[in-house]
Amino acid sequence: MNRNVFLERLRSEGNGWDFIIIGGGATGLGIAVESACRGYRALLLEQGDFAQGTSSRSTKLVHGGVRYLRQGNISLVLEALRERGLLLSNAPHLVHNLSFVVPNYDWWEGPFYGIGMKLYDMLAGDLGLGPSKSLSKEQTIELIPTVEPTGLRGGVIYYDAQFDDARLAISLAQTAEDLGATVLNYMKVEKLLKNEDLVNGVIARDAETDDEYELTALAVINATGVFCDSIRKLDDPGCKSLISPSQGIHLVLDRSFLPGKSAIMVPHTDDGRVLFAVPWHERVIVGTTDTPLENVSVEPRPLAEEIDFLLTHAARYLTKDPTAPDVVSVFAGLRPLIASGDIRDTPAISRDHSLVISPSGLVTIAGGKWTTYRKMAEDTVNETAILAGLPERISATHNLHLHGWTQSTEIEASLKVYGSDSQNIKKLFSENPLLGEFLHPNLPYRKGEVIWAVREEMARTLADVLARRTRALLLDARASIDIAPEVAELMAVELHKDDKWVVNQINRYTELAKGYILD
Repeated sequence: MNRNVFLERLRSEGNGWDFIIIGGGATGLGIAVESACRGYRALLLEQGDFAQGTSSRSTKLVHGGVRYLRQGNISLVLEALRERGLLLSNAPHLVHNLSFVVPNYDWWEGPFYGIGMKLYDMLAGDLGLGPSKSLSKEQTIELIPTVEPTGLRGGVIYYDAQFDDARLAISLAQTAEDLGATVLNYMKVEKLLKNEDLVNGVIARDAETDDEYELTALAVINATGVFCDSIRKLDDPGCKSLISPSQGIHLVLDRSFLPGKSAIMVPHTDDGRVLFAVPWHERVIVGTTDTPLENVSVEPRPLAEEIDFLLTHAARYLTKDPTAPDVVSVFAGLRPLIASGDIRDTPAISRDHSLVISPSGLVTIAGGKWTTYRKMAEDTVNETAILAGLPERISATHNLHLHGWTQSTEIEASLKVYGSDSQNIKKLFSENPLLGEFLHPNLPYRKGEVIWAVREEMARTLADVLARRTRALLLDARASIDIAPEVAELMAVELHKDDKWVVNQINRYTELAKGYILD
């Protein structure tokens, strides 16, 4: 992907799009792929970087949702399990099978959760990842060596999937480009255009050049997640809020806290949430909380009580009790939950997605979760194509291999997220051995990956590279600050930036990364 090429396309073909999609997270990118796959002319505009918000801050799971099963939301579980299976097939370089162990400490938990997981297996059908089964105490400890043994009676094992969320977002952006869509980051929509009271375009501003673009389309789709109400208010300042936002945080720990290959799932914590401890990129992610919020921000911060909650609960189930100094990174993400009357108990608010079309024709898609992004996109394009008067075209994304798809098992682990592109990255290393050098002993990333991120993945800032193209910020926030100057210098050469840009980027990134470190 090349941002300058996309900008030139905007200048030469600025009008006449079928769809303008606002928002470059999971949902917006999925819609861009879905639209382009059907042959519609699609333009996606993101005010920041792709997946900068919620879509890069998940628990890193592609799952049916055990907790939704407990709530009786069978339709959501069925939909999510089906989409989980499709993602495993369409993006094997980014999504993989992962076993989960539910440790049992009360006599009733084994039969209760055992039956529940068998139902989970049954709902997955042919797309199941493996049969669940009951475990003895000894088998549970063998799979989870650091599980708290005191009072342990046994466990239940089941299977779900795991992924790298920000990397999947980049793969979707690349897939959209491969199919003919135009996707632009750092392009903020400031105004909606109307013709005879019907939305027919946007005015957008390039954050890098301050250039303004007036763009028209047959339909405009609002896929901005927790920020969707701000776009809806551009259409109708008096509209009722659709979103009831919730915050979830995650702690990232050293792998020694969970050295096995399985994750831990605790179905019921003090606040009714599910607790996960999940191995990911040679770290352990512990999450998550569910805190109602009144206001949303691009860079949410974890609350002290959320951190204490996770540390306390992790200590209950792990023999090695984590403390604040053990946390290598902490990150917060916002959930775009659909508002439901006066309910403020966010675990009870719907995770289903909702499609709303305003009287002026603005299409808003909200809610949902990463696992069901493709189904959300399919539903949105189905309805929007009718609204725009476009010829009906059947979705073909069920079996669409995403950019980077490969069945090769010979890709080295640190480059697996690039899939088939890994060969081109290795070529960079061979052409210039310096680019094959690791950036930091505590991180799995090499200098050539920075070059690739700028040249091929539209990385424009230090945070783009360190938080989303690589996951350095989440894997070790302090280490990411250490390498920021070298990464900024590498980027500056590629982007033709001066020393002032380098200093500014280092300062901005350092301030950002400090928010991921516990004092």
